[in-house]
Amino acid sequence: MTTTRQLLYGLALVAALCLLIWVQQQRITTAEARAELAGERLQTANERNTRQAQTITRLTGEVATQRLAQLSLQQTTAAVRQAHATDQVQKKEQRREDPPHQSWAAQPLPAAARRLHQRPAITGADGYRQWLSGRHALHAQPGGASH
Repeated sequence: MTTTRQLLYGLALVAALCLLIWVQQQRITTAEARAELAGERLQTANERNTRQAQTITRLTGEVATQRLAQLSLQQTTAAVRQAHATDQVQKKEQRREDPPHQSWAAQPLPAAARRLHQRPAITGADGYRQWLSGRHALHAQPGGASH
């Protein structure tokens, strides 16, 4: 082998090594960019998870507050129902113990009052309008309403 040939082989070897180093450097740069992108995505995901955890905590608190309010409402409703039932029992006892009240309550309502309490099954606005226009209206007394 001649020196020139050895020199060319050496240069080719150095060029191949340089090319190999350059390719490896490109791979390292690409891998670093991917790692940086993955780090940014991880940070974004962690921030999103933190926000979601805060939202879940807040909503859990709101649900607990609503449950307490609902329980309070149920207790209040039960107390009102109990008071109403007690009132009804007291009214029945009063009617039973008060003869004048019994005789008054046993009398039928006057015809005008019965008519006011009549309510047919009405469906829709047209049915209500027809019912109102078909009722027997109370008329003003002759001579005016001044007393």
